[in-house]
Amino acid sequence: MKNISPQLDTGAAEAWIDDQLSWLKMTRTGHIEQPHTRPWSTVWRIPTGAGDIYFKATPSILVYEPALTQALSQRFPDQIPPVLAADLAQGWMLLPDGGQRLREILRGEGHGRRWETILPQYAALQIAMIDHLDPLLDAGVPDRRLDKLPPLFDDLLADTDMLLLDQPDGITAAEYEKLIGFVPQMRALYTQLAGYGIPHTINHGDLHDANIFVGNGRYIFFDWGDCSASHPFFSLRSTFVSLENSLNIEEEDPVFDHLARIYLSAWAAYDTMDNLLAAFAIAKRLWAMSSMLVWYRIVSSLEPAQRGDYALPVPSLLQELLAANVLYGPV
Repeated sequence: MKNISPQLDTGAAEAWIDDQLSWLKMTRTGHIEQPHTRPWSTVWRIPTGAGDIYFKATPSILVYEPALTQALSQRFPDQIPPVLAADLAQGWMLLPDGGQRLREILRGEGHGRRWETILPQYAALQIAMIDHLDPLLDAGVPDRRLDKLPPLFDDLLADTDMLLLDQPDGITAAEYEKLIGFVPQMRALYTQLAGYGIPHTINHGDLHDANIFVGNGRYIFFDWGDCSASHPFFSLRSTFVSLENSLNIEEEDPVFDHLARIYLSAWAAYDTMDNLLAAFAIAKRLWAMSSMLVWYRIVSSLEPAQRGDYALPVPSLLQELLAANVLYGPV
């Protein structure tokens, strides 16, 4: 078993797992395997007599994930996996197998119509959490509400190492000047979006087809480590990108407008469809920022030698942000 997470004491983690399995009256039936590796977290697959379960260890900057998953599972037991065991101080948890990944199902079916069911379910979860953000923020979930974004963007622009300024695959000096010039327009867009009165709530942060599983006829939302308190509409960027990548759908395909309307219909109590669509159009101009802050927070916590290709999404998403606002024009 290979592990590249330097923060994890593997011996202590294995002992903890065995203790929890004993308490759960489960028996390990084979060797622990690591299905994927990232330098900021560790996931192990553990075969047991009751089926596979999964151990996840989060880094200190995401240590809130087990407590958050636990809280969400208690509130939404049909949509969030139950936490079988957790060490909240360490950021460790055991989760059951979620079933089949949505990604493989969609690729087999050749279309994304399941999102017509998933997006209203996700929106309902977001709406239910509107009045419950404070405990999440107290637990360490990042605060990326609209009024918090300008200083976060300023901090990002000041970190030229993370922008890979004038390096291969990084931000060019000309792009950097455009980004600096975009700051006032971005602030105006935040104000305009806030004016629609759509309340802030939880944003999964990585709502794509590899983080949703289908089990027992239910859609289960996994992997809440990238979540934040933010504008709800930012969530759909990852969804749309996964549709493009998994099903080779072009960005201009009408399916995206169709799915946006289905998602926005769940927010009908907050405004008219015309205004929701207008707000969504502004959110699309800004949602690369939300995804970029996820990557920035994680990758900037790594030593430079660990970053490798993981450093590329930050400049790439900045370029996406610029392109979106060149495309749609000024406020």
